[in-house]
This record gives sequence, C-alpha cells and structure tokens, in this order.
Amino acid sequence: MSASRALGGQSRCGRAIGPSLDKIIKNASWRKHSDVVAAAKSALDKLETLDPSDSTDLTSPIIGLSLADSSLILHPLILALDADYAKIAEPALECAFKLFSLNLVHAEITASGHGDQPSAILRLIQAVCKSGGMGEDAIELGVLRVLLSALRSPCVLIRAECLIHIVKTCYNIYLGGQNGTNQICAKSVLAQMVVIVFARAEADSLDVRFKTVSVSQLLEFADKNLNEGSSIHFCQSFVNEVVDANDGAAENRNLELRFPAESKNVDTLPKEDEDEEIDDEESNDGIKSGAGSDTSKIREDGFLLFKNLCKLSMKFPSRHQSDDEILMRGKILSLELLKVIVDNGGPVWNTNKRFLTVVKQSLCLSLLKNSAQSVMAIFQLQCSIFMILLTKFRSTLKAEIGIFFPMLMLRVLENVLKPSFLQKMTVLNLLEKISLDPHIIVDVFVNYDCDVDAPNIFERIINGLLKTSLGPPAGTSTTLSHAQDITFRHESVKCLVNIIKSIGSWMDQQFILGDLDYPRGSEDDTLTDDHSSHCGGDGNSQGFDNHSDGNSESYDAATLEQHRTKIELQKGIELFNRKPSKGINFLISTNKIGDSPEVVAAFLKNASGLNEAMIGDYLGDGDEFTLNVMHAYVDSFTFKGMDFGEALRFFLRGFRLPWDAQKTDRIMEKFAERYHKCNPNSFTSADTAYVLAYSIIMLNADAHDSMVKDKMSKVDFIQYNRGIDGGKDLPEEFLTTLYDQIVKNEIKMIPDSSDERSKQVNSLKYPFGFNGILNLAIGKQFEEKASGAKELIISRIHEQFKTKNSKSKSIYHSITDASIIRVMVEVCWGPMLAAFSMTLDHSEDRLAIAKCLQGFRCAVHVTAMMGMHTQRDAFMTSIAKFTNLHCAADMKQKNVDAVKAIIFIAIEDGNYLQEAWEHILTCLSRIGHLQLLGEGVPTDAPFLTSANMGIEEKTTKSGLSSLKKKTIIQDPAVISAVRGGSYDSITVGINASGLVTPEQVSMFLSNLNLLDQQIGNFELNVVFAHSQRLNSEAILAFVRALCKVSISELQSPTDPRVFSLTKLIEIAHYSMNRIRLVWSRIWNLLSDFFVSVGLSENLSVAIFVMDSLRQLAMKFLEHKELDNYNFQNEFMQPFVMVMRKSTSAEIRELIVRCISQMVLNRINSINSGWRSVLLVFNIAAADERKNIVQLAFETMEKIVREYFPYITEAKTLDFADCVKCVLAFTTSRSNSDVSLNAISFLRFCAVKLAEEGFTSKENSDDGRSEGRGVDANREVLDRKYEDASLWIPLFAGLAKMTSDPRSAIRKSSLEVLFDILKEHGPLFSSQFWDAIYVSIILPIFNSDSDKGDDQKGEDGSSLPAAWSSQVQGSLWDSETSALAARCLVDLFITFFDVLRCQFSSVVMILTGFIKNPIHGTATTGVAATVRLIDDLGSQLSGHEWRQLFSGLKEAAESVVPGFVKLLQTMNNVNLTDHSQPVADADIYSDHVPSNDNLEDDSIQTAAYVISRMKSHIAVQLLIQQVVTDLYTLHPKALSRDNIIVLLELFSSIASHAQQLSSEKAILRKLQRASSILEISDPPLVHFENESHQNYLNFLMALLADFPSLAQSMEVESRLVDLCVEILKMYLTCVEMNQAEEDQPDDDPRPALHWILPLGAAVKEELVARTTLLMSALKLLIVLDRETFRLHVSRFFPLLVDLLRSDHSSGEVQIILTQIFESSIGPLVTE
Repeated sequence: MSASRALGGQSRCGRAIGPSLDKIIKNASWRKHSDVVAAAKSALDKLETLDPSDSTDLTSPIIGLSLADSSLILHPLILALDADYAKIAEPALECAFKLFSLNLVHAEITASGHGDQPSAILRLIQAVCKSGGMGEDAIELGVLRVLLSALRSPCVLIRAECLIHIVKTCYNIYLGGQNGTNQICAKSVLAQMVVIVFARAEADSLDVRFKTVSVSQLLEFADKNLNEGSSIHFCQSFVNEVVDANDGAAENRNLELRFPAESKNVDTLPKEDEDEEIDDEESNDGIKSGAGSDTSKIREDGFLLFKNLCKLSMKFPSRHQSDDEILMRGKILSLELLKVIVDNGGPVWNTNKRFLTVVKQSLCLSLLKNSAQSVMAIFQLQCSIFMILLTKFRSTLKAEIGIFFPMLMLRVLENVLKPSFLQKMTVLNLLEKISLDPHIIVDVFVNYDCDVDAPNIFERIINGLLKTSLGPPAGTSTTLSHAQDITFRHESVKCLVNIIKSIGSWMDQQFILGDLDYPRGSEDDTLTDDHSSHCGGDGNSQGFDNHSDGNSESYDAATLEQHRTKIELQKGIELFNRKPSKGINFLISTNKIGDSPEVVAAFLKNASGLNEAMIGDYLGDGDEFTLNVMHAYVDSFTFKGMDFGEALRFFLRGFRLPWDAQKTDRIMEKFAERYHKCNPNSFTSADTAYVLAYSIIMLNADAHDSMVKDKMSKVDFIQYNRGIDGGKDLPEEFLTTLYDQIVKNEIKMIPDSSDERSKQVNSLKYPFGFNGILNLAIGKQFEEKASGAKELIISRIHEQFKTKNSKSKSIYHSITDASIIRVMVEVCWGPMLAAFSMTLDHSEDRLAIAKCLQGFRCAVHVTAMMGMHTQRDAFMTSIAKFTNLHCAADMKQKNVDAVKAIIFIAIEDGNYLQEAWEHILTCLSRIGHLQLLGEGVPTDAPFLTSANMGIEEKTTKSGLSSLKKKTIIQDPAVISAVRGGSYDSITVGINASGLVTPEQVSMFLSNLNLLDQQIGNFELNVVFAHSQRLNSEAILAFVRALCKVSISELQSPTDPRVFSLTKLIEIAHYSMNRIRLVWSRIWNLLSDFFVSVGLSENLSVAIFVMDSLRQLAMKFLEHKELDNYNFQNEFMQPFVMVMRKSTSAEIRELIVRCISQMVLNRINSINSGWRSVLLVFNIAAADERKNIVQLAFETMEKIVREYFPYITEAKTLDFADCVKCVLAFTTSRSNSDVSLNAISFLRFCAVKLAEEGFTSKENSDDGRSEGRGVDANREVLDRKYEDASLWIPLFAGLAKMTSDPRSAIRKSSLEVLFDILKEHGPLFSSQFWDAIYVSIILPIFNSDSDKGDDQKGEDGSSLPAAWSSQVQGSLWDSETSALAARCLVDLFITFFDVLRCQFSSVVMILTGFIKNPIHGTATTGVAATVRLIDDLGSQLSGHEWRQLFSGLKEAAESVVPGFVKLLQTMNNVNLTDHSQPVADADIYSDHVPSNDNLEDDSIQTAAYVISRMKSHIAVQLLIQQVVTDLYTLHPKALSRDNIIVLLELFSSIASHAQQLSSEKAILRKLQRASSILEISDPPLVHFENESHQNYLNFLMALLADFPSLAQSMEVESRLVDLCVEILKMYLTCVEMNQAEEDQPDDDPRPALHWILPLGAAVKEELVARTTLLMSALKLLIVLDRETFRLHVSRFFPLLVDLLRSDHSSGEVQIILTQIFESSIGPLVTE
C-alpha cells in the first residue's frame, strides 16, 4: 500500500497519473512496447523527483511541471495510444481523463504548437482521437470520456481544427461503432460538446454554467432502436459523470481568449483522409475571417462548428449510393446537433449578425435542401428546428420563415385527401405548440397577413385547420382511415381553440383588467412613506423631538404636558395615515379632538400632516358617523358665487378622491348638493352638478394623462354633456369655458407619480374605475371606436411597411395595439365558428366537445372585449342553440356542458357581453322553467292567466317522482316542454298539437334529471348574484336584456312566467348599492319595464308587477335622499305613469294603496319623492271611481294631519304640490263631499303651518310694496321669507278655486281663504302682506272684473295692467260677488294698518263692482263701499278720499264712450211695425235676450241696446248715490281737491244724461222696439232728472255747508247755470211736444209753434220733470237779490215761457207766481 502511494511522487500531477503509468508498464509487452515501457519509467522517475514547492513554468501545459517535463510526462501516454493495443491504451486514456478532469492541463490547443512541431497536448489529443478506431467498446467509451473532459475543462481552450477533429472522432464512433450503447453515448457526448461550446461562446468565457443534455430527448426523432434496455440510463450517467468530474481546483492562468492585433501563428492539422466525415477545406478561412471580424476565439470556434454541421447536414448520397445509411444517419445527427445549438442559443446568438448570417446562409439552406426528403426523422427535425427559429429568431428571419411556413407546414396541412399521417400529425403537433404562444400568433399575422408582399400565413393556417376539422368532403376518396380522420379533426380543433385562446391572452396583456383595489399592505406601506416625507423625519414620534431646544431642565409641568399632548396628537395623525378610522377613534378617546362630526371635519380640514389620500378614503366611508363627518366637511365650504370648475378644484385641494367608486360617489353627491344649495340658480337641480362633476373628473384625467393618445375635444365634451340639466342643455359658452380651464390647469386628484398605485392608475385612460360611468353620463359606447378599426389598423401597418421597407426587404414589425385583434378575429372567426359548431354537432367525444366549448368561451371573450358585436352574437347564438334547452327531450350530456359554458361566459366575461346577455338570460329562464317541471311545482301560468287553464288540483312538490304519474301526459306545461320548439321563442311547444308518448316523457324526465344533477339552483343563481360585480355599462346591458326576457315571459299567451321578473327584482336590490349615477340609469330601464308591464292587459301580471315595484320602492326608500336631488321622484315615476294611463280600476286602486303604505312606512326618508306621491293622489282625485278618490283623500288627510312637518321640511315646492293635490280633490266629480272637505281641509293646513312656526313676523318691515309689480313681490318672497313662502301655495290654490264653475266651491274657497288670512294674518309681516295682496288677493277680483265684458272696458280698451294677471275661468254671480266684496272689505278693515298702502287697489276693486253692468253686482259694490267708509271713513286721509272719489269718477266716466258707441249702432237699425213681439220680454230688463227667440236682427240689436242702457243708467245713478251718501256722512272729506273731483263727477253724469236725451231719433227707435218687445222704455227721463237733481243738491250743500269754499270756487255761478239748464230741459220737453203735434216727421215745411193742449205722454214726462223744475225754481227764490239781479236776464225769458206753457201740476204756477212777486216784481218796481 505504501509503494502504491509513492508512485508518481507527492505532486498533484504525480498522484494523478502515477498509478496509470505504472499500469501501462505492467500491461505492456516488454519486447513489442519497450519504448512505451521506457518512456513510462522515465516519466515515473521524473515525477518522483519533483518538488511540489518548486515554482512552475507558465509556458508548460501541465501545472507543476516545466515545459520539458510536460513533454516527458505526456510522451508515454502518446506512445501507448499509438501502440494500437487496448491493454495499454485503456490506462493511457484513464491518465488523460484525469489530467483534464482534475484541471491539471492549462493550454490553448490549436492546429499545431510553436514552430514546426505540434505541441505535446495537441499530439495527445490526436492520439486519443486516433485510438478511437481500434473497434474496442471500452476504448471507444474512454475516448469519449477524454474528449468530453478536455472540452469540458475550463482551463483548456480547444480551437479550430482541433475542435473539428474531436467532433469528427465522436461522429466516427457514432457512425462506425458496433455497440448501440456506445453510439448513444457518442451522440450524447456530441450534443453535450455543442452545448458547452455555444454556452462559452454566449458568455465569451471558458468558465460558464451550462445544462447537461437529456439523453432521452436526443432519441426523440431517431436511434430509438439503439436503446438496449438500460442504455439511456447508462449514457445519461456517463455524461453526468464526465460533466461533474471537474474539482474546480485548477489554477487560472488567464488564457488569451481574443486574437491579438497582429497576425497569429496558427499551425494546421495534417490533411485527413478523403473519406473523413467532416470537411476541413474552409477551416483556415474561417479562422482568418474570424480574426478580422470577431476578436473572440471562442465565438469563432462556434461559427466554425456550426457551419461544418450545416454542411454535413446537406450531404446527399451519390447516384450510385442512393440508400447510404451511414450518410443518412450523419445527416440526421447533424440536424439533431443543429437543433441542440439553436435550442440552447442565448441572447447573444439571437442578435449576433454574423451568426444570423450563418443561419440564413447555412441552416436555412440545409432546411431547404432537406425539405424534399421523405425520411420522417428528417422532416420531424426540420419542423422542430423551424419551431425554434420561429420562437427565437422570427424577428431576424422574417423572409426565411415566410418561405418555410408554406413549404414545411401549410403544404402538409392543406392536404386533406391523401396526407401522410405521421407528417400531418407532426405538423398539427407543431401548430399546437405555435398556437400556445400568443406572441407568435400575433407576430405572424402582423408581419405576413398584414404585409402586402408576404403570404397570408395566419389565414392559411386557419383555413387549413378548418378543412382538416371538417374532414374530406363527402363523395371524395381518401387514404385516411376513420380513426386517423377523427384524430386529425380533433387535433385541428384543438389548434383552433389554442389560437383563439392565445389571441385572448395577448389581448388581456394589453388591457388592464379588474378593479383598482390594491393590497392593503402595500397601500399602508406607501402611505407610511408618504407621511414620512411630509414630516421630514423617520415617521415615529421620537422624530418630532428635534424641535425642542434640548434644555429639558427648563421644562415646567405645563411644558411637559404640552409636549405629551403633541406626541399623542402626532401619534394619532400617524395612525390616521395608516388606518383613518382607528386614528380618529384614538384622537377622540385621548380628547385631542371632540366627538362631534363638525369638530372631526374641522380637524380633517385644518390639521397638518394628514395624508390627503387617507382623508379622502375616510370621508368616503359609509358608516353613519363618518357620513356625518363628510357632510359636515362639505358643508364647511362656501361655494356661493364660485364658478363650478373652480369650486370643484377648491373642494378637491384638501384631499384625494378615494379609489373606491362608491366612496367617491358619496363625496361627489354631497358636493353637488352643497354647490347647488350655495348657488340655487346655477342649475335646475343638484343632479346636474353631480353629473357635471363626474364629467370634469373624466376630462381632467383624459387631458392630463400621457397614456391617453386620443384626447377628448371641446366638441366631444359639449356633446357628452347635452341634456344633463333637467333634460335641457347647459350654455355652450359655460361648457367651453369649463373645458378650457380644465385643459389648461389640471385638477390634482391622485397622489404623486412616485406612488406605485398612481403609476398603475396613470396607465389607464380614466382613474377611479369611472370609464363605464362616464359612458353612462355621456352615452358613449365602446363600439364607436371599434367601428372601422380593421381599416385603420391595416392602413397603419401598411404605412410602417412603406416607411421601413425602403431600408430592408424583410423588416420585422411588432405591435402592442390591441385593435389588431379585431382584424385577426375578422379573419378567423368564421372558420372557427364552423369548426366548433360542426364538431359539437357530430362528435360525442368528451375531450373534443370540451375543447370546442372552450373555443366558444375564448371566442366570446375576445369578440366581446373588442366590441365585435356581430361576431360575439354569432358565437353566443350558436352555443345557446346548442344547449337544446328549447327542446329538452333531445338533450344530451354535451348540451348540459354547453349550458355550463354559457354560465362560465356569463361570470367571466359579463362586463363585455352587452346585447349577448339576452341569449344567456333566455337560457337561464328556460333552465328555471325546466327545474320547476322537474320538481313538480305548479307553473306560473294558472296564477297569471285570467282562466285557470282547467287545472283544478295543485301538484305537490315531490321531485321527479311526481312527474311520473300517468296524468303527467295530460299536463299542458309538460306536454309543451316535451314537444319543444324553436330557439327564438321563449315559449316552447306553442305550435305543436296532439299528445306526447310515454317514451318521450320518460326521455324528457331523464334529461331533466341529468340537468338537475349538474346544474342546480346554486349554479343558476350564481349568474344573477355575480351581477353585483358587473361594471357600470355591463349592468345596464344585463338589466336591459333581463327586461326583454321578462317581457317575453310575461306576454306568453299560454305559459306566462315570472322567473325573470323575480330575478329583475333581485338585481334591482343588488344594484341599489351602486353609485347613484349608475343606479339612476338602471332605474330608467326598470322604470320603462314596470310601466310597460304595469299596463298589461293581463290583470294578474300587472298586479304582480306593481306589487314588485312596491317592494323595490320600500327597499329604496330605506335610505334618505339629500336635498335638491330628484332621484326619488324619478324612482317613483312608474307609479305615476301607470296611474295616469291604466284603464284598470283595480290597478289604480292598488297603486293608491301601495303609495299609501310606502308613505306611511317610509315617511322619514321621503324627500323629492313627495312630488310623485302627491301626483299619484292628484291623478286619483280625478278618478271616476268614488272609492279610489275617497281612499286617496283619506291618505292625503292622514299625511297632512300626522306628518305635516315632513312635507314642509322637504321643499317649498313639495308643499305647493301638496296644496295642489288637496285642491285637486275639490274638482272631483264623483265625490262632492270630498270636494268640500278638501277645501275645508286647507284651513287645517294653515293651522299646521302656523303651529310649525312658518311665519315672517320676526323679520323687520323694511319697506312697503306700493307701486311694486307682482314679479318683484314674488322675488321678495323667495329671497327673504323662505319659511313664510310656504303660505303662498296655500293661498294661491284657494284663490284659483274662487273661479271654479261650481258656486258652492267658489263660495267655500273664498270663505276659507279670507278666514285663514284673517285668523293668521297677525303672523305675517307688512312686506309679506303686500306680496299676498298683490299676488293672491288682487288677481281674484281682477279675474272677475276682467270677465265682466270679455275682459274689456266698456270703451273697448284693455283694462289696466294691474288687473290683467292671473285671469281665471268664470264670471261670478251676484252672490259670489257679494261674498267676495264683503270678505275683502272685512279683511281690509281688520288689517287696515298693514294694508293701507293698498287702499287704491281696494277702491279700484269696489268701483269695478259698481260699474259692473249687472245690477246686483253694482249694488254689491255700493254696499261694500259704504261699509268700508262707515268703518274707516274717520281714518282716511285726504289723499285716500281723493283716491276714492277719483275712482268713482273714473268708474262713471270710463263706461260712457263705450256705451255711446254702442248706442250709435241704432242708427243702422231699421224697425218696422210688422215686427213680431217676443214673449217673456221681462228677460231684457237685466240680461241680454236669447238669440233663439229673435228672428229679426234689428230687434235683437235694439233689445240688447235697451238692456245695456237700463244697466248703464242704473250704474250711473248708483255712483251718484254713493257719492251723495259719502259726502253727506263724511263732510270733512270735502276738501277743495275732492270737491273739484265731485263737481266733475256730477257734472259729467248730468251732461251724459242730457246727451242721451238729445238722441231723439235713437230714442224713438228704442221706444218702438220696446213696444214691439213689450218691455218698458229706458228710463232716460228719470236718469236725466236724478242726475241733475243730485248735482243740484250737491251744489246747494256746498253753498250751505262750505260757503267760503263755494264762494272761492264760484259754486253759486255753477248753481245758476244748472238751474238755467233745468228750465231749458223742461221747456224743451214742452216745445218738442208742440212740434210733434203740429207737423209730421216727413213734412219739409218749417214748423209752426201753436199752443195746444198737452198729450198724455207729454203730461207724464212733465210730471216726471216737475219735481226737478220745482227744485230749481225754489232755488231761484232763495237767491239773494244781487245774484238774482245779476242773472235775471237769463232767467226772465225762461220764466215767461213757463208761464205760457201748460203744466201737469198747479204747483208750478204757484211757484212761478211767487218768483214774479218776490223776485222779479221788486226789480221791475225799481
């Protein structure tokens, strides 16, 4: 043992090779191998004398030896290998293996050494290679071990021809060896060698990591027959042993791995025999060229080896040896090694231009030349290499791949009739691998199908797979067996499925899918970092001690407490920045902030150090306290007068909007409500501000996101916001300004870009998950961009080709625009649809069916996401029809699988299905129907049809067993389902007739069982439950489709069902928690649905739907609505629409009951919903059914009596609607009691208003409304007295009812109105009283006055403007007028101090009554005026008296022109004596005669004029009487100005009376008409007498009571003039009588005045005038002498004529005698 250990000495080299040299000596023949023995002994001796401590020669190839010693040591090994003797060759190979594996050799081995002689190491390698030809199995394995170990060593660089020589040796062993295991080892060693060489070339280093080859993979295509049981395992162990033999202890001498700048001395190998397998003719050229072009020796060797392998793969047998097996095996081996090279090539090889050139020139040429080979192994290797090139080198081998694709694959793929089974399977397997790589699929389409100069490879692949999946056409011959054909079909379908799946995968990579919900942990970390940056410290409380001055001893107790407070406060802030709710709770618990929402809101708004993102996140929480904090936070802002955009910017500067859409919605909803409250005139409602805020956020994100290429234009922004202001457009200038503000100045709404979350969000077009929401607000759909995408993408790619092809013919294009998918799908969707559908229809193979269904799912996913509606619907329709649910008796397992696929699609791609939801929901509806049949539950039809369908017994729920009864064959629902029907009809079997057989029923039950086992209620309901996860656009499409399906179910004539309706209610419940903008759009759809179905002719359906709507409303009203919003009103509009349009009394009654229940149960939550509630009751009030009216009124009464504050605290408008609603009951024709009760009930409303304190008494009276218009007063109400303005709707409603055509209603309304004003008037301020009077009271009387003569004055002109507002519908009768006048005067008297400023309008109203042509009304005016003056006369000022007198004067004068004009119409009237009298002539005494009883137009005109004249005279006299009474009772009112007015009044009336009397011709016609009509003549004489008598009395009173004023105003002169006028009137009457008696009217001769006896008519007139004459004569008697003397010249002739005249009374003569005696006589005697 000691001798053995001493062999070779103590050096590493000696210990390694000493035993092997000793073995050589022992095994050698002393005679034949004496030189070997001698050399071995010399080497041993030398090794034993070596000193390990001696320095080594760096030029020596062996570590620890000099160059000479190295040659000495290696010499026996070379001799032993050259001896061609196995026994000594084996230890020599073992010795060489140890030298290399132990890294003892350190050298560069090239073609030759220095000088002319090759180096010892090179000679050793050559000897090892030569020994491989001994034919010994062990020797061959030894040679392979040494060569692989040498190449494996990191200390040895084997180059150029030496490397090629080693490879050739391994080739020879593989090709010439007799042992199959050795051949496999040789093949494995070769593969490992090329792996090592190219791994080193990749890293440009000897010491690299590389993978060990897999022997089993090397036998994939060839040499499987060489495997002898355990050969593969042996060979794998052999390779592993050599690869792992390196101990890593070698000294690294830094071999020169690069060529020096100067030329190198390279020794070439001796020429090999001509039959060598690898040709060396270009080896030197390769090296030289490499030295010039690539300075890396390692890579140069790689190029050399690759080129030689390519050349070897292109060797073909000669004509004489066409079946050379060795050559073919070498070719296959070369291809396998080339496959290993390209498969293991790294990034350097993939991008190295020289290598790529070699690949193009050599490898591609090899593939091209070998493509004609029929050897299957070569074809498989070609395909495998092509797959690697396509995977790794497609960007640089575009042109080559474009050639090989058709040549290698498409040629085989498109051969359908007579293909080679193995070749086509190889191609299909390769296509399957290609189809699994999304990038390859897209790149192939972009670079070939989109290039006009390239073949359409993608399209040909798709079409080839389609042809293969369909199989050989019918009637054609094929070489394929049935099993082979089926295999091809299934494999092609699998490829198609993989392609569409890869397309979807690539598409998904381009889109960011899912919600923007980030992991809480990362969020917390980010926020902590943010906080640290804000604080400028390390984020802990200790970091804040830096602000102290370090003098802790000077701290007193207060300072320490302050410091502790500061620490705790900062701790709370830090906790808030991580967990906002916990932070707030901590601060409250430590008394750092108060616990009220207002205090917390102020803290959030003002505290420093708070993370803005956390503030937004906290404000958006939905719990009650946080919600109150958010409301207080928003309410703390004042936006009054601010532009909307600036207000939003100002609002958002204090926090960041949270990422959760629900949280953002709560904040934006409150912001909109606050802005509208601060600026009530800015928008119609807060809804407008809400939607516009979202639009601004979207615009801000769009304009300032660098990832968004297609920016929103100004026109787009304006278009998207059309109709958002209550259906109207906002001003375009406003939107334009808003757009410019946002685009120029970004609103910062997200954290800084350093935040990881913001990086992700900024990559999106719209943050916060609002993309769908914006589409809702603006109505923009995804497909708008999708239209024309194919043309755009192709055009874009063509432009790239045109631009880049000028530089290179084979430029490679890559694309990241997902729109290219649209073009790809348009190419492949048709073939795929056909392939999947045909396979599903004809195949029963479960795997094939599963693949096809997967293809359908992927196709729907891609087409749906890309907005390709036609293609999506085509796939959805196909798979929906394949479920066979419309014909359940024919269902199979694959149909059930199709149902599962549809459910999967609904769950996974629901956000993109849009209209395709209808197919899914139709299937689910049918499943639900079948499940009911399977469970034996009665269908909905008996309950939803008017007839009971003949069903007398209900089927019990007993599962499938209940269906097995014999009576099942007679069940209409089962019969219909068994018969089946078309897919397009929701009701199956409707057109079938006759009974079904028991066999059909049995099959149907079996299928139901199959369906029920795999798809139960859970699977059915999961789709509807999953709708909660649908985005904003998708839920709209879902609801829209569900509504359509539900309508189809409910409208079924034979089998109506409520399955979808119940689901719709569930979806509505789920969706209520969505943001209000989305929920509003959902409800728009549901509202139309409920209205449509609620108006159904099927009463049962309508009742069910309305009850469902009630349930939804009850749920919805659980949440209170903010002010100034209108969504509750919109939500309840279906009740209003159905109530208004329904012809069913039952439905209308149900709606009233539903509304009643909702209001009474959800009274606390109703806000804008009051409008709809009251509108329903309003409609009910006009219902023809008494019970509906009564029910609605009772509910309305209960609401007002018990819940009055809820109405008044909502909105003023709501109370106005409430009043309108109550007033609507007053118009009820079906229930008169309700009408009167409703008016009386308004009295109670007034009481409640007063009790609730809605008054304006506390406001200061800062001015009166005298001279102010109606509009100005309304503005005052709205601006200053918001609470008191609640009274206005009440008063206005009652005022409107005063014009009701029903007398009882008019009177009741007047009484209630004025009673309320009188009772609660003290609560109102003077300013409010002014507004009430002008807006409410005055229009009531103006209405009646305006109607008095077709709203015109008697002169034909319009009445004053103050009288023209709020004209009502009917003329009051005398009773109503009397009541109204009395109420007005009472009110004015009661509140005279407040209403005194309105005295002039009261006078105007009363004078309006007085001048009314109806005598009763005029009397009412007189009585009211008298009462007004009786109570207030002593309080009236002179100005007010003047207003009164002026009003009376105006009343008297204003009607005169019109009446005179009317009188002149008699000039055109001709009356004959033959006119027929009219019965009942008394009707003309006060009213216009009826046209029906008068045939003569002239008589009708005259009758009308007579009637008007009588009324006119009565009015004029009444005015004089009123004035007479007034100055008699209130003489103090007769100031100089007032006397002037009264003189003008009396004078004008007297003159007017005299004027009328002068119209003799007209009067004669009127007298004749009166005679014909048998009515009394107009009292003109009486009018003339009374008017002058009143005038005379007034003048006499002035003289008596106001002598000084009378003297200054020359009243006495007026009196004389009047007396003269009276005398003349009397004498004129006498003279006219004489003229008439003397001469007819038609006598042209001058009249002769004869004194003749008086006629009867004249006597009667004189009698009437005698009283006036006597008054005038008596007045002359009392005149003083001077006055009489002054005017006697005027009196005397008249008195003389009186003496000459005949009088009807002797008193005239007596008074005349007295005048002559007492007055004239004394003058004469003088």
